[in-house]
Amino acid sequence: MNTTAIIGGGASGLMAAIVAAREGADVTLYEHNTSIGKKILASGNGRCNIINTTATADDYFGTNSDFVTYALQQLPFTDFVTFCHSIGLLLDIKEDGRCYPLSNEAKSVLFSFSASIKEAGVKILTEKKVISITKTQNHFIVHTQDEKKTYDKVLIATGSQAAPQLGSSDDGYRFAASFGHTIIPTYASLVQLHLNSKIHHKMAGVKTFAEVTLYVNNNEVQKVQGDILFASYGISGLAILDISQKASRALLNHQKVMLSINLLPRFTAHQLDDLFHQLITAVPNHTLETVLSGLVPAKTVAYLCESAVINPAKTVALLTPKESSKLIGLIREWKFEVNDTHGFKHAEVSGGGVATVDVNNETMESKLIKGLYFAGEVLDIVGRRGGYNFNFAWASGMIAGREMAKK
Repeated sequence: MNTTAIIGGGASGLMAAIVAAREGADVTLYEHNTSIGKKILASGNGRCNIINTTATADDYFGTNSDFVTYALQQLPFTDFVTFCHSIGLLLDIKEDGRCYPLSNEAKSVLFSFSASIKEAGVKILTEKKVISITKTQNHFIVHTQDEKKTYDKVLIATGSQAAPQLGSSDDGYRFAASFGHTIIPTYASLVQLHLNSKIHHKMAGVKTFAEVTLYVNNNEVQKVQGDILFASYGISGLAILDISQKASRALLNHQKVMLSINLLPRFTAHQLDDLFHQLITAVPNHTLETVLSGLVPAKTVAYLCESAVINPAKTVALLTPKESSKLIGLIREWKFEVNDTHGFKHAEVSGGGVATVDVNNETMESKLIKGLYFAGEVLDIVGRRGGYNFNFAWASGMIAGREMAKK
């Protein structure tokens, strides 16, 4: 029977522990928090978007995003449903592919995993921070603050630096580097963005549906629609989270990052032009501020006018064609420079990590050190918003657990 240490009690570590123990391994799970699964509890605003039925390699980013393909194939959605049933967890499957626990509470996921991991015979050591991992000729030694134990195999499933308030750290990268693994520079992802402007903080609290276009070095790289929310530091909202991976990575590489906001994406430029002139014709004596407040969030009007260098108190009948065109252009393409992210503390996940070139994608075993495995977010793989990061965590954890149980 293999003795196996799993470092990290998040999604990938829990999956690996159950699978390995069910297949005969003697498993010990190390978690430095007071309890396992803290990020699971916090995910999806406490609902836990546990998986997405549509996941493919196109939903992931990394130096080699194709690394995920084999893992996703090994855990098709039907198999995941079967696994969930085996731990007493039922799912609510949405039309767009997102899935949640039927209870709509993340704690249901954690309760099911906690009960099943104990039932499988896994030894759970909470409040046990691993300081280092070393290797003799035939065994690994896991060092904690007060003891050291020997194992045949070790899985590093420590996650990333995202959300340090939930216990995240760079420990996994440090362990991997000590065995010669390359660490791809990390960056916050699914995170809010900071804007280099003098007006965004004056619009803090404005929430609206918009189309957001991301530019890197003046080249359009992504366009999405969704909610945006101006904040004191910059901008947030689901649309911003969706573009944040590419924005954050570009910032890491010291590239110029801009975003353009279309406040009225439901209208074409021609339709918006017609609508604006209908309003001018209908209420020629109203101020520009009054008319624009019927089109876009009122708190943005003064700053749209400021950006267009037009007095918001001006009567709309006095607007020149050039001024009208300029306003319509701004409503459809209001540009802001992005100069930072809101940081790992506010990020849902992290990009970068252990380079996948030195990890076997079919076993999750290190190509450099026999018996050393990796799973989940510690690897240089990050998914889109919508359950995709959990997809890879479950799949990579399952593969690692299965492989570690083999003699």
